[in-house]
Amino acid sequence: MPLAKFLKAIERKSALSRRDRLRILEQAILLLEMNYVHLPLKRAMHAIDPIQQLKLLKFRLETRDRSKIETGTQFHRRLLEIFASLRDLHTLYLLPAPFKNHTAFLPFLIEQYFEKQGRKLTDKYLVTRVIEELIRSDTTAGAAADQFQPGVEVLFWNGIPIKRAIEINGETQAGSNSAALFARGLDNLTIRPLDTSLPPDETWVDITYQTSAGKKLTAKLEWLVYKSDDKPLATMMSRKRRAAIDLKKAKINQLKRQFFAPPKVFVRKAFAEIFYSEIRQVAGQEVGYIRLFSFEVDNSNDLVREFKRLITSDGFPQRGLILDVRGNGGGKIRAGERLLQFFTPSRVKPERFEFINSPLNLEICRREPLYRPWADSIAEAVVTGATYSLGFPVSSEKECNDIGQLYYGPVVLITDALSYSATDMFAAGFQDNEVGEILGTSENTGAGGANFWRYDDLRKALGKKSQSLFKPLPRNADLVFAMRRSIRVGPHDGRPLEELGIAPDHRHFMTKRDLLEQNLDLVSRAARILETKPVYSLSVTSANGRSRFLNIAASSKVRPRDKNRRISRVDVFVNGRPHKTLNARNGVIHPTRVSLANAKGKIEWSVEAFDNHNNLIAASRQ
Repeated sequence: MPLAKFLKAIERKSALSRRDRLRILEQAILLLEMNYVHLPLKRAMHAIDPIQQLKLLKFRLETRDRSKIETGTQFHRRLLEIFASLRDLHTLYLLPAPFKNHTAFLPFLIEQYFEKQGRKLTDKYLVTRVIEELIRSDTTAGAAADQFQPGVEVLFWNGIPIKRAIEINGETQAGSNSAALFARGLDNLTIRPLDTSLPPDETWVDITYQTSAGKKLTAKLEWLVYKSDDKPLATMMSRKRRAAIDLKKAKINQLKRQFFAPPKVFVRKAFAEIFYSEIRQVAGQEVGYIRLFSFEVDNSNDLVREFKRLITSDGFPQRGLILDVRGNGGGKIRAGERLLQFFTPSRVKPERFEFINSPLNLEICRREPLYRPWADSIAEAVVTGATYSLGFPVSSEKECNDIGQLYYGPVVLITDALSYSATDMFAAGFQDNEVGEILGTSENTGAGGANFWRYDDLRKALGKKSQSLFKPLPRNADLVFAMRRSIRVGPHDGRPLEELGIAPDHRHFMTKRDLLEQNLDLVSRAARILETKPVYSLSVTSANGRSRFLNIAASSKVRPRDKNRRISRVDVFVNGRPHKTLNARNGVIHPTRVSLANAKGKIEWSVEAFDNHNNLIAASRQ
C-alpha cells in the first residue's frame, strides 16, 4: 500500500484524547524515575533530563486550551524525540494502533563500502538489493527506474548528498555511539517500522544514482507500507524477562527476510531465521563460517544442541572458524552465553547484571524467587547510598560450562555497530573470556548493555496491589525499558556495557567485493587472522565402550616462531584429583590408553592440555 493511502486511511483512527496522552506521560515519568536502570549514566553522558522534558510536556498538555492542543502526530513526535535522546534501543515508546505492525519501506537496500583513493579511504553507497516488481510497477518512478538495479552507486537522496542524508536520519535514531548512530541511520534509511518511528515526512524520494557506465540518473520512488505478521515480535516481547533484543532491528530484519532474503540458504527449517553455515575456501584452506542473525530462539537448549552437532559433524573444518554476528539484534542472553564454552578450555564467566536501587525494584526482587539474589543489596542501599545493586549473572556459571570445549581450532568473531543487546553480551563474553580475537566492520558494537522489560512485565511483577501505580496504556500503546544493566567480567571487570560497547581487535573496511561477492575480502581478512593462531586437537574416548579406560590423543600445529605454544603435556583428572600426566613430543601425544581402574565409585574425568608456558590450551571432560 502506498504511504499516502495508508496515512489517509488512518487519519481519524490515530487521534488520541487529552486523557489518553496524560496517561501515557504519567506512566512514562513514573517508569523512568523508579525503574530505568541507565538514567544516571544517560544524564551524565548526554547532559539530558528526560523526566523534566516529560513533565513539561505534561504541564503544557494540562494547561493548554483544548482548541490549541497539538495534533496526535506532533504528540507522538515529541515523545519519540525524548526517548531517542536516551540513546537506548532497549527503552522505547511504541506507538499505539493503527501504527502497530506496519512498516514503511522503499523497495531497495543501500549499503556502505570503502574504496582506496591513493592513501585515503573514501566511503561510497551501493544499491545491493531491489524488489524489481515493485519498482517496475511504480508508475511515478520514471524511465530512470529501468536502470535502477543492484550495483548502482547512490549519490543523492532528495538532492542531499547521500552521506549527509544518512547522518540526518541517524540523528533521530537511538544509537549509543557515533558508529551506531551512523549505522542506524543507514539501516533505517529505507525501512522504518511505524510502531517505533513516525512515517516519513515525504511520500516519495528522488534517488540520484550512477550506473557502472558512469551515467547519472534520478529515479522517483514512492514510500510503501507493509503490514507485518505481528506474531514474531509479539512473541519476543512476551517471553521471559531475560530477553535482550533490539526491537526496531528485529522489525527491520523481519521485512528484509520477507523481501530481500537470499534465495539459497540451506539450513534446518527450525533455524532458518537464526543462522546458516558454510565451508569457505580461502587461499587453498578450508575454514568454517557461521552467520548468526539472531539469538531469539524458543529454547536456548535447542540452539546449543544444534551448534554442538554442527561444529563436531564430519567434514566441518577444525582448523579455524569465523563467527559472524553483524546485524544481530540479540535475543536470549542464555543462548549466546552458553555457546562460548564450545570454543575455550577455560571456565566461562557470564556477564553480571545490576538493578538500579529503588523501592519498586526492591519489591519486585522480594516477590519473585528469580530476582531474590538482588534483594539484599537493594535493601542495603538505604544504608550505603549505592546507586546500583550488586551484580549477579542471568545465566548461571554452571549452565555456561555444562558441556565444555568441543572446538579446538582458533575462532574469530566478526561484529559491527548493529550488533546489539544479547549480541553485545556475547561479544563481551567472547573478549572477556579470551576466546579469540574480534574483527569489526565498525569501530564499535551497538553498545546495548541491558535486558529489557515490557510495561506489562512490570505491572505483573508488582502484583495487584502495586498495579494501581502503573495503569493500562490506551490503544495498545507500549513502553519498553532497560531493567537490568550488564557489567563486564575478566580483564574489563566492572565496566558497563551500555554506551561503551566492544571495541574490536582489528578493523575491516567493507569493500565493493564484500557487498557483491559474499563478503569475499572480509572472510579473507578473518582467515588471515586465523592463520596466525595455533591449531590444537584433543581426542578423548572410552576404550571398548568402558568408562574405566580412556583413549587420549592430542596434537598442535603452530608457526615456527611459536614453538613454546605447542602442547607440552596432558593432565588427566579423575573426580577432581590428578590421575596421570602424558608428556608430548614435538607437540604431539600419540593415541594412549589410560586406565581408570583404581578410581572408586562413579567416575567423572577431565583432560587438560598445557603449552610450554603452562597455559591451558585445550580441555575435554565427561
